[in-house]
Parts: sequence; structure tokens; C-alpha cells
Amino acid sequence: MKITSSRPALSAILTLLPAYAGAQSAQQPALLPEVSVSATRVARDNMDLPVSIDSVDQRAIREDNPQVNLSEALNHVPGIAVLNRQNYAQDLQLSSRGFGARSAFGVRGVRLIADGIPATMPDGQGQAATFSLSSAQNIEVLRGPFASLYGNASGGVVQIFTADGPRQPTFSLSGLYGRYDTYKLGAQYGGQHGPLNIVVDASRFETGGYRDHSAARRDHLNAKFKYDLGSAGKLTLVLNALDQPETQDPLGLTAAQVAQNPRQVAAVALQFDTRKSIAQTQAGLTYEVNLSATDKINARVYGGDRQVTQYLSIPLQAQLVNTAAGGVVDLDRRYGGVGLRWTHERRIGGRPFNLSVGVDHDRMHEGRRGFINNNGVSGALKRDEDNNVKNTDVYAQAEWQVSQRIGLLAGVRHSRVSFDSKDFFIVGTNRDDSGSQNYARTTPAAGITFKLTPMLSAYANLGKGFETPTFAELAYRAGGATGLNFALKPSNSLHREIGLKSLLGDSGRLNLALFRIDVKDEIVVDAASGGRTTFKNASGTKREGVELAWLQKLPRGFETALSYTWLDATFKDTFTSGATVNAGNKLPGVAPQLLYGELVWRHAASGFHAGVEIRHSGKIFVNDQNAEAAAAYSVWNLRAALQQRGRNWKLTEYVRVDNAGDKRYIGSVIVADGNGRFYEPAPGRNAMVGVNVELSF
Repeated sequence: MKITSSRPALSAILTLLPAYAGAQSAQQPALLPEVSVSATRVARDNMDLPVSIDSVDQRAIREDNPQVNLSEALNHVPGIAVLNRQNYAQDLQLSSRGFGARSAFGVRGVRLIADGIPATMPDGQGQAATFSLSSAQNIEVLRGPFASLYGNASGGVVQIFTADGPRQPTFSLSGLYGRYDTYKLGAQYGGQHGPLNIVVDASRFETGGYRDHSAARRDHLNAKFKYDLGSAGKLTLVLNALDQPETQDPLGLTAAQVAQNPRQVAAVALQFDTRKSIAQTQAGLTYEVNLSATDKINARVYGGDRQVTQYLSIPLQAQLVNTAAGGVVDLDRRYGGVGLRWTHERRIGGRPFNLSVGVDHDRMHEGRRGFINNNGVSGALKRDEDNNVKNTDVYAQAEWQVSQRIGLLAGVRHSRVSFDSKDFFIVGTNRDDSGSQNYARTTPAAGITFKLTPMLSAYANLGKGFETPTFAELAYRAGGATGLNFALKPSNSLHREIGLKSLLGDSGRLNLALFRIDVKDEIVVDAASGGRTTFKNASGTKREGVELAWLQKLPRGFETALSYTWLDATFKDTFTSGATVNAGNKLPGVAPQLLYGELVWRHAASGFHAGVEIRHSGKIFVNDQNAEAAAAYSVWNLRAALQQRGRNWKLTEYVRVDNAGDKRYIGSVIVADGNGRFYEPAPGRNAMVGVNVELSF
């Protein structure tokens, strides 16, 4: 399958789709209005907002999916890439309009939020593994300049919302089994008990892994307790726990190794028994109360603890250098924060107006120690420090419906992020590397919506963003020098976007966005060797793109969805990063094209449905020099399910076949890997079966 970035083709699609929608029968099932809260922090119709924001509903998240990885659900959203590394020691690779694509582990450059509680640390590093898909109501994905109103490193915002428990108490059990000794077992309870609403979801996921030395086990708990205090407001407690012990890390492969056997493991992974253990617990409390008919207060407080032990494949000789940090990372991380927001709604000139003003304070304390990795056994101490990072942000955001056709949205946020490191390992030439650094930025954003017709809106927006280095990026200085790299500057971005949003009758939607983003001081890899990755600032980058999303219900039980992204992400200036990087080179880790499409048929009378999906990704370069690349690929998936219902029960069985054509391809890349092991192969044909039973009482 060959896909080009032809703008005439896009024009043809936009011309034909409204005409096609108008020809459909009036008996088609209607789509519900798409309501979003991430852009304004107040529930608003997406058609009225001058932003790129998409909501993935509960059915798209859960239906015929294992509900393990965020990559299952976010294929439906243009502008965002979520790549499954097939490596649970390193989490998913998630990027929004190219932000976050260079991350070698975890998520950075994109803010993660769960039920109003940040899942991203103040330095911009986050983890998606704590998201509970099996208890989710919906996921919202915000792109563009208004994402910066959530603070540092907001190239985009991914926000998940846990479902409320049903009014009738319901207990459910689920299970799936698939290739590579993969299974998942889950249990969930939800119900309304007077003023108290409860959802508790627990699961165990285990896999032997597609590749050698990639086995993982993940135990997960997510619970939400919402108490209605009547006129005194609503109080919500959210609890989340993740236990992921001894997760094997197969590392990446070179191109030659992939060609020989994509399932193999790098030899050094076995030599040093590369692996990672994670234990995380978190609690968050939110409170919402109406002070009057026009004023509302939202408050949050949260805290958590994250323990990580990771064994790396650093050559022993490199670990023994006096200034080296060893090959075993031991993190003891404690974090928490508070937030307060006041929302005022009134009418100005007879038209609706709302204003939100808030303050956020978040902090993280990290005890970091490093030890020698003596072929899989922890040895002598090589690093001992306490790292602290905190942010204090204030923001204001206002929305005004100026007239029946024109709406305005504007906001500003001032962020101050402070880093502090205290070094306790001072031995020989390894001097005291303590230090501190502060970053501060003010990021405004503004947008306008114009309703061309009741079914068609045009919008434009403009704004700034910024991204500080993370502690992982500050960890090393160039040339083998000790201490944190406080010469690294934050990157600053300017976002511009125009778009169209259309309702296609009462059974379809079409969104189109065109954007340009200019980034100054983009943070890039400077050098990677001996287990040390150092970073520097490139002079500037440019991102230009087109995003298209189409959702349509069709006659006779058919429905379809399409998301398409074209993204040209390039360096604007020549610079040196180990070797010369020429102006015009593509940003590594960024696919120039992404396509997802699905067609589903439902037979309501029998409870049966079946669907086919297709995914396409363009070629992805692996480093700034564009010396190598993962080839473009197209794969297709099949799924089907049957559902039976009784008075108080529901039983669902499903089967899913991913990569039904058994295509060999690279699922993700490790940007700028110093050993040339850039590639993380994806599985071939992969089948699974699942069952879910619900009992109400």
C-alpha cells in the first residue's frame, strides 16, 4: 500500500464526504455530541472550541481490545503516535505532533493526567502504564497551543477519565489469552450506594514476550470513590497501584540483527540480565463545590511513591571509571501536589462568558543511587544523590461567545520550574556535583471560532509553549565531566493552527487541522556511549502538518472511522551533534504519515459484530543525521465478537487477529542509540481470544 502526501487527494476527500453524508437515509443512528473538558476545564461542545481535541469513548477503548496499552485506543486520534515497543521495561513511546518522539523510555513532552491528577512529574517525565483502560470512560487528546496551559512540556495533553459505577451494582470478570504465553485476568465492581458511587478495577497481565528476554508481569489496581455531599459539593478519591517486578528488557537490535532474526535479544542483555522492577502507589483527592449559581471551586491534592530498580547493559570497564554512575539504577521517588481553580460563569452583552483562574504546585523528591552491574548482580556503590524538582504555576483562561457565530478563547500560564541536586558520592576525582537551576516562562494562547453554518465551524489559534530538560536529560555533562548539565536550556515553541469542524448530518463528524510549529533550542541527543547519554540544544526546528479525522455511521449496521496525519518535521539550521546535522534533515522518531482506518458491521438482533482495521506508518529516521531509518509499513487487523444478554447478566466473547497479513516490520525505534541498536521489531500475526461476563444485582 503506497500513500502520498497529496493535498489534492485531501481536497477530494473533503469535497466528497459532506455530499456523501447528505445522501444518507434519515433513519441512520445519530451520534451523540462530542463534549470535551481538557481545552477549557469546563464541559463544552467540541464544535465551539478553536482547538484540536479528540475524545475516544468507552466502546472504542474496550471493544475487542486487551485493554493493556494506550496504543490500542489512540490509533483513532490524528496527530498523536503511540508505539508499542514490545518492551514493558521501557513503557510506550508516545508523541504529539513530534513532541516526545526522542524519548528513550517513558513519556516526555506530552502531559499525562488521570482523573484530574497529574501522571507527569514536574520535570516533564511521565508514565502511561498506570492508566487503567478497563475502567476508563473516555480519553481526551489535546494538541496545539492550548496544551501549554497545562504547564511545562505540554506538546500535547492526554487525559483519561475513570467511569462512574452504574446505578445498579455490577460485578464483572474478564479474561484473555493470546500468543507468546500472554494472558490477562480482571475483576471489576461498580455501583451506587446512596450518595457514594464506587468503581474498583483489578487486573493481572502477563506475557512471555514476542522477543527473547522480554517477559513481563503487571498487577494493576484502579479505584474511584465519589461522594455526593449535596449542596456542599462532591468529593472524589482516586487510588492507583502498579506492581511490575523483574520485567525483562531485550534492548534494541541493529538492522543486521533484525534481518537475521527479529525475535532475538542483544547478547549484552543476557550478559548483564537487563531488567526493571517498578512499584508505584498513588492517591488523589478532588473536591468540587458550587459557591453560587455562577461560581465554582475545584481543588485537588495528591501524593504517591514510585520505586524503580533497573539493570543496564553498560560495559564493566565503562562502569569502573571513577566518574561513572554504574550499571544499576535505584530510584526512590516521592511526589505530590495541590491545585485550586475558581470558575466564574456569567453573560456579557447577553452572551455566555466563563473565566477560570487557578494555581498548581507539584513537587518530586528522588533518591537516586547507582551500583556496579556485575553481570546481573548489584555491586559497589557508584552514585548517591538527592534530586528535587518542583513547579509553581498560575493560569487564567476565558471563553466568550461574542455572537451566535463568533467565539473567543484565550489563556495564559506562568510556570516556574526549579531543579536542585545534592551529591553525596564524593570519591577521588568524582567531585561534589551538587547544584540547582530555575526555569520560568509565560505561555499565552488565543483562538477564535466562526460558525459558517450550524453544522460547520472554522477556527484559528496561536500560542507559545516551552519544555524544560528532564532530570534524565540533565544527568550527564558532555566529555565525561561530572555533575548535572545545567547548561542545557529549555526549548521554546510558537504554534499556529487553522481548522474546520463539520457535523455530517446527525451520523458523522469530520475534523481538519493545518498547523505550523517553530521550536527554538530543541533538545537533542549530543552523544551516547558507555551508558551515558548527553543532550544539547539545537538552534531550531520546524513542524508543518495536516490532521484529518472522520467518523461516520452508515446504513445497514455499518460504521467507519478514519484518522490521517501528515507531518513534516525538520531541522531549520545546520549544527553538530557527534557529526554534522544538515538543515532540512528530518526529526528522528517522527513518522511523516500515519493512517488508521476501520470498518465495522453490527447485527443488533444477534449481538454480533465484526471489523477490519488498517494501520500505515511512513519511514522513521533513527538519528539526527538521518543515517538509517525504519521502513514504512502497512498492516491490517481483524476482530469479531458475540454478545448475549439476560435480565441481570451480559456475556461477551471476542477474537482478535493483529497483523493478519503476517507483515515483518519495525514497531518503534530507539532514537540515537549509541550502539546502533535502533530497532524494536513488532510481532507477526498475533491472535487472541477474550471473554467478559457482567452480573447485576
